[in-house]
Amino acid sequence: MTAKTLQIQAMTYQVSSPSEYMNAIPEERRETMEKLRETILENIPDGFEETVGYGMMGWAVPHKLYPPGYHCNPKDPLPFVGLASQKNFIALYHMGIYAMPELLDWFVSEFPKHSKSKLDMGKSCIRFKKTSDIPYDLIAQLMRKVSVEEWVEVYETNLKTGKK
Repeated sequence: MTAKTLQIQAMTYQVSSPSEYMNAIPEERRETMEKLRETILENIPDGFEETVGYGMMGWAVPHKLYPPGYHCNPKDPLPFVGLASQKNFIALYHMGIYAMPELLDWFVSEFPKHSKSKLDMGKSCIRFKKTSDIPYDLIAQLMRKVSVEEWVEVYETNLKTGKK
C-alpha cells in the first residue's frame, strides 16, 4: 500500500486553515460539516481558538492563554475539540469527554434523548455514520460544558497524576 493510498483511507488533508479544510473535504459532506462547525463556533466558550492540526479542524487553548502548549508537542496549542471528515463517518473528538468521567456519563445518558442512532464512540471520538443522526442540540450543549480555565485545570491535573 502506498503512502498516497494510506492517506486517502485516513482522509488526511494537507491544509493550513479551517476554510481550506472545508474546501478539501468531499462536497457531499460540506453542508453537514459547516453546520457542525457553526454549532461549535456558536457554543464553545470564549478563549478557544479555531485551528487546523492533526489533519483536521480543531479548537484549542492558544499559547497566549496557555504558554506551555500541548505536552506531546509544546509548539502546538492545547487541543480540546477536533472535527474530521473520515472515509466512512464524520468524527467529533472531544478531549473533555476523554478526561472528565462525569462529562462522559452525562453525554452517554443524554445521547439517546437526541438521536435515533446507537452511540458510536471511542475514548474521545464520537462517530456519525449517518449525517441525519447528528444531534446538533446535544453537541451545542456539550460545547458549553467546559470553559478554557476548566479545561486547562483538568489537563494539568491529569498530567500531574499520570493520566494522558
